[in-house]
Amino acid sequence: VQLQACGGGLVQSGGSLRLSCPASGSTFSRYSMGWFRQAPGKEREFVGAISWSGGSTYYGDSVKGRFTISRDNARNTVRLQMNSLKPEDTAVYYCAASEVLGPRKYDEYNYWGQGTLVTVSS
Repeated sequence: VQLQACGGGLVQSGGSLRLSCPASGSTFSRYSMGWFRQAPGKEREFVGAISWSGGSTYYGDSVKGRFTISRDNARNTVRLQMNSLKPEDTAVYYCAASEVLGPRKYDEYNYWGQGTLVTVSS
């Protein structure tokens, strides 16, 4: 499956942004989908994941209550709605696909897309 994260940009602190990740190739609905982010000089961090059906979602502690993952299997797309953004949310955001249920670890993902940069100004 091929993935491409998009929708990044510059936003002020407290603002919102929505990322999308359209997929092509293999059957999208068979995969759990996740978002990770990586800030300069830091390790890649788990943001959240959603099950193949969309019935279960999982979030990292730093974004819980502010970010929401959703998916549209008819459009082969996963989205990340980011609200109440903070400067520490500044990073390159990546979407990824996994054959594991509830994947939170980097090495549980099989496919990765190119990242999209999110910059939150203070």
